[in-house]
Amino acid sequence: MSGRQWFASIVLLLAIVATGGGLAVWKERSIAEANAAAARMPEPMESITVAKATARQYRRSTTAIGTVRALASIMLSNEIAGTVRQIALPPGLVVEANTLLVALDVSVEEAELKAQQAQLALAQSVVGRMEKAAQNHGASDLDVDKARAERDVAAAQIARTEAVIARKTLKAPFRCRIGMSDVHFGQYLKEGTEITTLQGVDDAVHVDFSVAQGVAAALQPGDAVEIVGARDTKPVAASVVAVDARVDPTTRNAFVRARVEVGKGAFAPGSSVRVRVPVGPMRDAVVVPVSALRRGPDGDHVFLVSPDADGKMRSHVRKVEGGALLGDEIVVEGGLAVGDAVAASGSFKLHEGGLVNVVEEGR
Repeated sequence: MSGRQWFASIVLLLAIVATGGGLAVWKERSIAEANAAAARMPEPMESITVAKATARQYRRSTTAIGTVRALASIMLSNEIAGTVRQIALPPGLVVEANTLLVALDVSVEEAELKAQQAQLALAQSVVGRMEKAAQNHGASDLDVDKARAERDVAAAQIARTEAVIARKTLKAPFRCRIGMSDVHFGQYLKEGTEITTLQGVDDAVHVDFSVAQGVAAALQPGDAVEIVGARDTKPVAASVVAVDARVDPTTRNAFVRARVEVGKGAFAPGSSVRVRVPVGPMRDAVVVPVSALRRGPDGDHVFLVSPDADGKMRSHVRKVEGGALLGDEIVVEGGLAVGDAVAASGSFKLHEGGLVNVVEEGR
């Protein structure tokens, strides 16, 4: 390499070094200026509301899935085979007791009934004549007894025919709502054909559910439970009416029946509900607003709010153990004491040691 080439290489290297040094100085100066600007900026502050952890009487509960059942519910079926001659089964209609639903053909029975009524009239007339003849010694006691027996047989035949007609006339046994059906005029129904369901319409329903045998053993008729509908509506109070004497040997659960005094149609028979069953005695518990409890990978936690050495309010993470939900509050099983101030609304924005601005609720 010639001396000129060596000189050019040295000049290029010096230029690169000078450029890099200039860039380093510029970067260092920019960082210093940014730090100085950041130091002049106020510390970020999050606005929150604060709530105090309070004491509340609480009874632990377990949740079971229950099935709503009407106080009275049947599958309407015909006892005697026959042809449909009258039908009144509009689905969903509420009918009163003794309302005619289905009438089968009874023309043969009605004809037999007329003949039997005529026979009864004749038998009654014969009895009257025999009794008069017996008074005049024109008939024996045996003749009178035979006449009376024939009269009683005729009356019994009428009663039997009337019973057959009644069994072919299906009426609502109680006030009920009619279910779906697939029965039509002129259709021949075999004996025992399932026609439709009839659900009783009352101001109360039963809810059947199963719980562990230990829970069932502690329940007594009259104990209070809560029923929650499928739409997570407000819980409805119910009372236990019966506990099954048997325990399922497979699940070790026992069935329990509760009665719900509610308005008509509040719980449809057959629907699924959640049942909250109390377990154990009442005890004191620490509760906070639901919005105060945060859940993360490391478990449940809340943010305590307290002043620092300069009197500024700051947030601090406190690990806790969340429990049951009680309306707008949640039970904290451990980690908090009554009177601790925790961040309520706005707690999702906080971090350890963050500066907070406490505002009043609703502002």
